[in-house]
Amino acid sequence: MHSATTHLLYLHGFRSSPQSMKARKVAARVQAEHPDVTWWCPQLPPSPAEAMALVMQGTANWPRETMAVVGSSLGGFYARWFSLQTGCPAVLLNPAPFPARDLSAYIGEQTAWHDPEERFLFQPGFVDELKAQQTDIERLSERQTTTPERLFAIVSKGDEVLDWREMQAFCAGGTIRLLPGSDHAISDFDDHINDVFAFLGL
Repeated sequence: MHSATTHLLYLHGFRSSPQSMKARKVAARVQAEHPDVTWWCPQLPPSPAEAMALVMQGTANWPRETMAVVGSSLGGFYARWFSLQTGCPAVLLNPAPFPARDLSAYIGEQTAWHDPEERFLFQPGFVDELKAQQTDIERLSERQTTTPERLFAIVSKGDEVLDWREMQAFCAGGTIRLLPGSDHAISDFDDHINDVFAFLGL
């Protein structure tokens, strides 16, 4: 078990925002029960390279020993990348294992889940940025051993968007909570939030 988290980063998924159900639930619990924990859930730009530059810049002064990251879907892929870059523990919620492959079908104009009025352009170059991050993950994970203390994943077999076997392989070495059903959003997140906070030492 690692030391209690003092700084917590939450990374939302593709077309999502800090308004996502899981982000709001984690934020509310941090504010209610751990008000001294530094909490940051930024709205990520569509460019994966810009998104990670923003996150690295925003956490540059955070203590590496007591910070952690939680990420959902595409944010889970980002969280894995971030965790390998910084050495901090990560919680992955139905993480996207191959976003460069899967999101190449979404090139063009997209709408945001929580505000359909909000539109953004997913550019072909963003797929290349995801490929570069995938390479980073593969390279760094060869050097760093993934252990149950460093990685906690919740993977839904009932995920309608991602293949649970690919997610399981993506999280290999970590502690994996495999849900027999559930869905991509982990609608039963309330049943698992205690375990997330226990992993974070909170």
